[in-house]
Amino acid sequence: MLSPTRDADAAERFFRQVLQASHALTPRVITVDKNAAYPPAFEALQQERILPETCRLRPCKYLNNIVEQDHRFIKRRVNPGLGFGAFATAQRTIQGYEAMHMLHKGQIEGMATRDVLAQNCVINQLFGLAA
Repeated sequence: MLSPTRDADAAERFFRQVLQASHALTPRVITVDKNAAYPPAFEALQQERILPETCRLRPCKYLNNIVEQDHRFIKRRVNPGLGFGAFATAQRTIQGYEAMHMLHKGQIEGMATRDVLAQNCVINQLFGLAA
C-alpha cells in the first residue's frame, strides 16, 4: 500500500485493507519493521475487536525482509530516475510497474508466460497503446 506518510493512520488503513481481503485469515502474529507507527495502529484495531487479544505484534528489523524483497524490481526502476516529484505521480507510475511486472511473470489468468502477442493485447487494453 502506497501512502504519502508512514504514520499511525496510514498503518491502521494498511492493516484494515489487509485484514478485509477475502483470502485473509485472522493472524496469530503480525511481523512488521520497527516503525513507531505500527504499535498504536495495532492497539486501535485490538480495541475495536478487529484483531483478537491473542494476536501479537512482532516488531523485528529483519524478519519481514522476505516481503520487502518483492519491491526490488520497483527500486531498480525508481532509483535511476531520482525518485518522484509528487505522490500522485509515484502512485500512477508504480501501478504501471506492477501491471507490467505481473504481465511479465505470467500472472494474468488464461495467458501463457511467454506469449508476446497476448501480452501486447493486454497492454493495449490496459494502457491504450500497442507495444
